[in-house]
Amino acid sequence: MIKAITFGEVMLRLKSPGHERLMQSPQLEATFGGGEANVAVSLVNYGMPAGFVSVLPNNDLAEACLRQLRGFGVDVSRMARGGERMGIYFLETGSNQRASKVIYDRANSAIAQAKPGDIDWAQAFEGAGWLHITGITPAISQSAADLSLEAVQAAQRMGLTVSCDLNYRKNLWKYGKTAAQVMGELVRHVDVAIANEEDFQMSLGISAGDHDVEQGEIDPDAYRAIVQAAMARYPNLKKVAITLRQSQSADRNLWQACLWDGQEFLLSRRYEITDIVDRVGGGDSFCGGLIFGLNAYDNLRDALEFAVAASCLKHTIDGDYNRVSRAEVEALMKGSGSGRVQR
Repeated sequence: MIKAITFGEVMLRLKSPGHERLMQSPQLEATFGGGEANVAVSLVNYGMPAGFVSVLPNNDLAEACLRQLRGFGVDVSRMARGGERMGIYFLETGSNQRASKVIYDRANSAIAQAKPGDIDWAQAFEGAGWLHITGITPAISQSAADLSLEAVQAAQRMGLTVSCDLNYRKNLWKYGKTAAQVMGELVRHVDVAIANEEDFQMSLGISAGDHDVEQGEIDPDAYRAIVQAAMARYPNLKKVAITLRQSQSADRNLWQACLWDGQEFLLSRRYEITDIVDRVGGGDSFCGGLIFGLNAYDNLRDALEFAVAASCLKHTIDGDYNRVSRAEVEALMKGSGSGRVQR
């Protein structure tokens, strides 16, 4: 199986215990996470070789992060070093009608200060066949956006398949450009686009009119229109996927996805996810599952169903990383979702 490289920012994650409000008690749970690193961890868990490329400072915090990624089996040997700090995000987990909250502290992080030329892409992509990025890194700073564009252009020249999770984050676009101004150019170098409805609207200006995914039933025709419009505007795209989350409360979501390859429009099985443990990283786990599925199965239906099942299981795992195996995902694909003890 080919090797995948993911590129972006990995952060220190500081979370209040359980469902407490931030600083309700004088302690925070410290782990690591970030969209692209999350995808790399998912891939190696399924048996697909993966490496993570970023820029990290030379300090003990960064070393602890690298040790953790190595522990999962992620190749971090191509990491660039520089800057003085890692980005941080604070998480408060919601419950029922109280939404979860994220506070970012990533200004002037190592990756935010990185610029084109700081990473040797020929070395980073050596032996790899896939690059995965997200719309988060281009949102951090102009130089990070320039570096992201350099990455996809280099990958395209070297013949890698490029996937991008548009991942719109309104609280990050602060440096004077809109997501649409930046992502429109970047997507011209992408083969597989992954997003939710808001991502397509805010990052590419493509919407399904007044349709609201959080209210009522899924309308397949609305999403068929979005994926077809995306591929018409960006003919370089070979596949377009949309995740469909109906958020009924912080604890109960309906989860589904669709996939379009220019000929066949597929809608996945829908999962009702109750008593959510941690939904952060749910979209990343879908990306990891889809990348693996597209490389492991010989049909699009299985690839899509693997991705949706993998992401469904992530909602049961605390932390950014999806700590499930290929066998566990395939068991859910085949209908095993009772939660009975496995002996």
